[in-house]
Amino acid sequence: MPKVTLLEQQKNNKERVNVYLDGEFAFGLNIMDAMTLKKGQELDAIQIAELRNKDAIVKATDAAANLLSYRPRSIQEIRRRLAKKGYEEVVIETAIERMVKYGYLDDRAFAKFWIESRNRGKPRGKRALQYELRQKGISNAIIRELLDEMVDEESGAYKAAQKRVRRMRGKTEFEFRKKVGAFLQRRGFGFEAVRQALDDIIEEVTLDDPEFFAEPDNNWR
Repeated sequence: MPKVTLLEQQKNNKERVNVYLDGEFAFGLNIMDAMTLKKGQELDAIQIAELRNKDAIVKATDAAANLLSYRPRSIQEIRRRLAKKGYEEVVIETAIERMVKYGYLDDRAFAKFWIESRNRGKPRGKRALQYELRQKGISNAIIRELLDEMVDEESGAYKAAQKRVRRMRGKTEFEFRKKVGAFLQRRGFGFEAVRQALDDIIEEVTLDDPEFFAEPDNNWR
């Protein structure tokens, strides 16, 4: 059986150790697993495979943690990213189980973060949010619960429409309804929310600036 001939701490990563078997580099290990080995120890094929698998899981977990350091992510996002990095399915699932167990991966918390960030920056209607969250792999049960709890379509549509008001000065009310309404529909807002937002904003801008809207051109050509 191959024998451990050297355990060498890596120069660029002090948390990892290079393992040499019979004088040749065999594989790397995280320092905790490397501490279970000693020089002169013999390893059979099963032990070597187990050590390599353990190390792959540690690497996949570290890769997942690195992705999460940029922003929260769903379980499905992490699964897809790790697969792209070439990790085997069993390694990915084990790494994900660890991240879930310790609270680093939580689809409900992620979905809540996603909805909150949309509400703050670029409000979306329930239809659009539902599509986005499904693309992230969030379950329908979580989506329904959080959309009902966190999304007020009327206030969201109003907030989104306000960002388009200034550029519409000088247009007719009909053009305003058509263009801003289409914008809100693309954002996933329902008909009633769009109608209410347009009515409220038109009433407000008309009171504040009676000349905001151009007169409609009724001339036939």
